Amino acid sequence: MELNTKGRYAVMAMADLAKHQGDTAVPLSQIAERQQLSLSYLEQIFLRLRRAGLVDSSRGRTGGYRLGRAPEAIAVGEIMAAVEEETRMTRCMDGGLGCLGEERCLTHNLWCGLGRHIAAFLWNVNLAEVLSGIPDEKLAPKVVGAGETTAMEWAAE
Repeated sequence: MELNTKGRYAVMAMADLAKHQGDTAVPLSQIAERQQLSLSYLEQIFLRLRRAGLVDSSRGRTGGYRLGRAPEAIAVGEIMAAVEEETRMTRCMDGGLGCLGEERCLTHNLWCGLGRHIAAFLWNVNLAEVLSGIPDEKLAPKVVGAGETTAMEWAAE
């Protein structure tokens, strides 16, 4: 699975907003500059985030965005869902054809299960944890595999 830029940018921008919001709203141009993201793309993303109630906007000279709720109350999965980012690992569409035309591929259940684990992880991590560090109990356990490389080390490579 590869997350597209919409989901990654949405989470990056929301984390930036959570980190930098104060008494005044944060302009998207500042988020775009700090995160090196396209301003026009962020505008499209924030339209969806606003519709989902995850951010509030204000206009004018001191305009910009604020989080719609406390960072502890915003799950990463909720951000991904707001911008319509999926965690599906298979080629199958819900209610549609199988991976290989009319039938499922041999590894369908493996990839479906992995997609569910990813979705559960994203829905169980909130924006505050992204900023402060995700607690160990929410991270996948380290698994020793071939060559004594852990899953965490492998993922970081």
